[in-house]
Amino acid sequence: MLRVKGPSFLPFTNKTTPKPKTNFLIRSFKRLLSTIKQQQEVKEKAKHLFSLLLKNPTICRSTQQLHSHLLINGLLSHSMLLFNTLLRCYCLSNSPHLAFSLYNQLQQVYFHSSLLPAFPFDTFTYTFLINASTNSSCPRIGIQFQSLITKVGFRSHVYVHTALVNMYLASGFLGNALLAFDEMPEKNSVTWNVMITGLVKWGKLEFARSFFDDMPEKNVVSWTGIIDGYVRMNRITEGLALFRRMVSFEGIAPSEITILAILPAISGIGELQNCGLIHCLVEKRGFNSSDIRVTNSIIDTYAKCGCIVSASRFFEEISVERKNLVSWTSIISGFAMHGMGQEAVKSFENMERTGLKPNRVTFLSVLNACSHGGLVAEGHEFFEKMVNQYSILPDIKHYGCLVDMLGRTGRLEEAEKLALGIPSEIVNAVIWRTLLGACSFHGNSEIGERVTRKIMEMERGYGGDYVLMYNIFAGVGRFEDAERLRVLMDERNAFKVPGHSLV
Repeated sequence: MLRVKGPSFLPFTNKTTPKPKTNFLIRSFKRLLSTIKQQQEVKEKAKHLFSLLLKNPTICRSTQQLHSHLLINGLLSHSMLLFNTLLRCYCLSNSPHLAFSLYNQLQQVYFHSSLLPAFPFDTFTYTFLINASTNSSCPRIGIQFQSLITKVGFRSHVYVHTALVNMYLASGFLGNALLAFDEMPEKNSVTWNVMITGLVKWGKLEFARSFFDDMPEKNVVSWTGIIDGYVRMNRITEGLALFRRMVSFEGIAPSEITILAILPAISGIGELQNCGLIHCLVEKRGFNSSDIRVTNSIIDTYAKCGCIVSASRFFEEISVERKNLVSWTSIISGFAMHGMGQEAVKSFENMERTGLKPNRVTFLSVLNACSHGGLVAEGHEFFEKMVNQYSILPDIKHYGCLVDMLGRTGRLEEAEKLALGIPSEIVNAVIWRTLLGACSFHGNSEIGERVTRKIMEMERGYGGDYVLMYNIFAGVGRFEDAERLRVLMDERNAFKVPGHSLV
């Protein structure tokens, strides 16, 4: 009996006891595999969203769509890298204030969760938030974040502190910016460059120069910032001297931005030789083929230096695919300033054939060319095309070109009628002065007298108007009226700005 029961009992025990443990292990392993798979899917999805954010960092609508997707799928708090990238996109967009809403959302997520750490935000988070307050012109919000940054211990971080300095400079709080700069335990080249460019922006050129001279290690950004400051303040000779020192003595290669900063200086003094040297440097550095902005600026500089032949030849060397609207506008403007109306009109027509749509600046250039070239019919056609075909509302400069065009060709009655039809909210004394100059050139005292009355209704203190009308009266033998105008000028204490020459 025992032999029968023993074997039958033992096999039963060996088969049944491991089952619960085996099933538990299998279920646990399956759950682990499922968790790993979910985590991998989340990581892949987060990686995909991260790449999408990098593709369109400044387009607010795309950023908002991805933001919504993150909220719906619960991925907002999954990765600080993903969150900071989204924050950066809002900061760079045209709606930087949305960065604050994103910060508040994630703050609420961590506040209501007991599983997440108390302070998940890093230095990148606060740097982007400070930049968002700068870009949205909300320094008060930035100051609030400054207090929070100090509390969490990130104030001494160089990137966060540099963002604070930049915020104060952008808001015009120069004293606060200097204090924040002096308090920094560590400064890098970005910090110094922020101070230099910020002070230049507010016209504190000498102050910026002192920072530039004290900077331990200057780079191309530092040199470009101070050179641009001198050029913008019309201290062109000093700006050119700094550029030569940077390239020849310091051995620092200029960037595309440096070239764009120095070319206006060359245009300002009309140095054709320097323009050619910069052109050679641009070709050597490969900027001509890589940056169309540099190409367009060289075209404009050649034209302003008086060599429209070089400007036109260089323009023709550019492939049609690379030419943009600025390229065409630059050459049209160059032809206009050299009185080459037919060439400007032809260039405008060639531009339209490429499929580019002109803007108000392009139309202003071609109207100016028609004015200087005496192309009245073509000028009227372009003006009508601008209004009717391209639906561009003309401003005072477009009307000024038409008045000047009619005045140059002696069609003073049409010019006066046009000036009277300009909307009252944009008309100014310059329009009437342009017509008065045409009256002086053609010796028309009747229209000139009416135009002078119009000018006096707007401005009475500019002596040039009195002098011009005096010359018109004297030219047609109306000496009594001329003398009366001179007395009136003395009674009103009208002033005349003295002329000057670059020669």
